[in-house]
Amino acid sequence: MTTPGLAPTPAVHDRIRSLSPEELPAYLYDLTALRAHAAEVRAALPEHVELYYAAKANPEPEILGALRPYVDGYEVSSGGELAHVGKAVPGAPLAFGGPGKTPAEIVQALECGVERFHVESLYELHMLASLSARLAPERRIAVLARFNLPVEDGSLDGSSLAMGGRPTPFGLDPGQAGELVALLTDGTYPQLELRGIHAHLASGLEAPEQLAVAESIVTWAAGLAAEHRFPLSEVVVGGGMAVDYAAPERRFDWTAYGAGLARLAAAHPDLTLRIEPGRALTAYCGWYATEVLDVKHSHGEEFAVVRGGTHHLRTPATKGHDQPCTVLPSDTPWPHPWPWPAAQSGLVTVTGQLCTPKDVLARAVPAPGLRAGDRVVFGVAGAYAWNISHHDFLMHPRPGFHFLGGTEPGAAEEA
Repeated sequence: MTTPGLAPTPAVHDRIRSLSPEELPAYLYDLTALRAHAAEVRAALPEHVELYYAAKANPEPEILGALRPYVDGYEVSSGGELAHVGKAVPGAPLAFGGPGKTPAEIVQALECGVERFHVESLYELHMLASLSARLAPERRIAVLARFNLPVEDGSLDGSSLAMGGRPTPFGLDPGQAGELVALLTDGTYPQLELRGIHAHLASGLEAPEQLAVAESIVTWAAGLAAEHRFPLSEVVVGGGMAVDYAAPERRFDWTAYGAGLARLAAAHPDLTLRIEPGRALTAYCGWYATEVLDVKHSHGEEFAVVRGGTHHLRTPATKGHDQPCTVLPSDTPWPHPWPWPAAQSGLVTVTGQLCTPKDVLARAVPAPGLRAGDRVVFGVAGAYAWNISHHDFLMHPRPGFHFLGGTEPGAAEEA
């Protein structure tokens, strides 16, 4: 009884079977699978393309540590992420991005030795210049200016979330490019170095669209550098590689994407390209496992109420999709004297324990005969899941966490 989705790996399956009902719900992460996927991604990318992990997707220390051998650094977007990632993977290169940076966060980043600042506005540039002149006058601070670039060829039409190509609070308007370049090249801010351009325009794009966006970003950046005669050494083309929750067996084509980036890099041999994926690296290594508490019939439909819900796994509510899941039937007799609730039809909507009709994890799950005590395992839960959820609503218990395969190859299993 599995939706068109992603069944748990054998290690995850066995651990779920071993958990008692009181140990559910639980998140389970297969770090061996994560490392294998990260290695494949790294192998698909050409030499002059750097891979930074966007920590916002899943900042669990075990996840960050497992990725360390395969990534060139980490992108963080707050002072909290800066401190957390710095502690989890000490010494790893960090890029500090995100809108609305505070003076305290800039100070924190300077004191932590952040290698690159993704500047989102002229105000932020002035703030960084002032604080760095006071706190780190001996350092040259690398600046990558983030721009909200226009995209006119329709390459963003298939995106699930657009941060650019339209009015948004992300990045600078292209009309401010001349002023920014002047401030960074005319001696006004000698401690700041304009290292390159950053543009993350959309999420949820497949490889051909991602390549079209990358080419447009690089072309724009090269044109800006030529117009203002400054050396362009780095361009960040963002992340947002598609993860298909409706058909998770169909993954982003990293091989085609890497080949396309290789062609783009060959056309600009003095340029370092950087990508910053998050979801597409970790989504497939995580599962959220829970137990059916009740099966209810309502107006011709059937609902399975499970332990937990969207306060643990908010992803389907935020993205408006059904989370792919697998049903593991219970192999123990019903232990109670009251009737055993079970589904009568073939399709069941799986909901959580919250007092809201929005607490829906998956609709029309093909689960004939589903009964209380069965286990439901939601796949593609390794990114933007627990860390974006409203944990304390109704004060239900928090889930358990199990990291299978250790944080480094050959390490002992952790739970």
